[in-house]
Amino acid sequence: MRYISTRGSQQNLSFLQILLAGLAPDGGLYLPETYPQISKQTLDSWRGLSYAQLAFEILSLFADDIPAADLKVICEKTYTSKVYCHTREQDDATDITPVHWLGDVAVGQGQTSIGLLSLSNGPTLAFKDMAMQLLGNLFEYVLARENKELNILGATSGDTGSAAEYAMRGKKGIKVFMLSPKGKMSPFQCAQMYSLKDENIFNIAIEGVFDDAQDIVKAVSNDLAFKAQHQIGTVNSINWARVVAQVVYYFAGYLRATDSSSEKVSFCVPSGNFGNVCAGHIARMMGLPIEKLIVATNENDVLDEFFKTGVYRARKAAETLHTSSPSMDISKASNFERFVFDWLGRDGAEVAKLFKQVDTSGGFDFSNTTQFGQIAQYGFVSGRSTHEDRIRTIQQVANTYHVVIDTHTADGMKVALEHLTAGVKMLVLETALPIKFASTIEEALGHPPGRPSAFEGIEQLPQQVIEMPPNVQAVKQFIVEHTK
Repeated sequence: MRYISTRGSQQNLSFLQILLAGLAPDGGLYLPETYPQISKQTLDSWRGLSYAQLAFEILSLFADDIPAADLKVICEKTYTSKVYCHTREQDDATDITPVHWLGDVAVGQGQTSIGLLSLSNGPTLAFKDMAMQLLGNLFEYVLARENKELNILGATSGDTGSAAEYAMRGKKGIKVFMLSPKGKMSPFQCAQMYSLKDENIFNIAIEGVFDDAQDIVKAVSNDLAFKAQHQIGTVNSINWARVVAQVVYYFAGYLRATDSSSEKVSFCVPSGNFGNVCAGHIARMMGLPIEKLIVATNENDVLDEFFKTGVYRARKAAETLHTSSPSMDISKASNFERFVFDWLGRDGAEVAKLFKQVDTSGGFDFSNTTQFGQIAQYGFVSGRSTHEDRIRTIQQVANTYHVVIDTHTADGMKVALEHLTAGVKMLVLETALPIKFASTIEEALGHPPGRPSAFEGIEQLPQQVIEMPPNVQAVKQFIVEHTK
């Protein structure tokens, strides 16, 4: 399997060659030259596999330069009940990503089933653990093999940062520099990151919004000389390994939701940076029978606006709203470029032109073009949710199904209910446990959500974080000073 950039450079690189790289040298994102195709017979043969076994089967298609025996060990080390199931005591406590069926819902003259694909059973209680734990083990593997060191620069709106830090803490040869927007995350999210005392973890709170932090990561990644001199890598979802690891749970969810590969399933995905739903797009391109990929946004509705109108209008930092689903408070969806590349026939030159236009004038407009009409063939639809919608949906799910969901999952549930199809099962991707957003849950239900015992009192732990303006040079200087 060889990889190319969404902006046209044909570098003919392998998986391990792009693993530590993040952005391509031309500023684009890496994608495989072609997507491997999964037949219905192969799909059915995967029924009954453990999550680690399924991960090996899928990842081996994309990472064929890792010896099979080594990749199998990495998957088995990553996807264990010890890592992912310590927060649950239910009967499904050995299932890494269980499907929690809520019930049947009337749709016109018919009905369908709706459920949650549970992805928040890892060490930081968010779906980001599903890919980040694998990434930590892959990084450790390749660094040891090549006797290298890596300085990871990342940006987080809440969950990526803690997932990365918990995956990389104590790992030999790795330092993590994580940027987060000052004052824009929940107290629980801040505590998860800022209370870590590991010597290889550095938290930097940027005065601004997530997009300011993400722009700094991209600027540093685009400084090829600095990147090479200081061994800079990234764990944001611009990293291909993150995205391909997320592809696995779409297959896992589908296989748990169906009895045969003749069935179709729809997935509704709370979306900010487009990485999570991009993995669903790739699974669908590989042949997974997905009926709809439903993009659910909060009030920062750049993606919803695009899929409804054909206009992609990235917001400025001052226009990005601080909401009660803060991990989706993003107005420049980095992984959207990967879909645009596929949608426009893999025309790298056109993609480069469009995203330069995003940087210079804020967006692009396909509203009156034949290309916009072709988006339907990729299964995408969308919707948005507000704070009032979140409160109402949390109450509705708790009262009807006796399940408490977090604010982001509530965005997904609200939008999913608007896009049901009779006879097609709907899975809403659960993105975090509700304890991470306790104040909104208490507003909705009148009481705080339950908390796994391992996280009692986390907000009271001492915290250490460096505050900085949104300045690329200041972040570079900090990295230089702490990698000597």
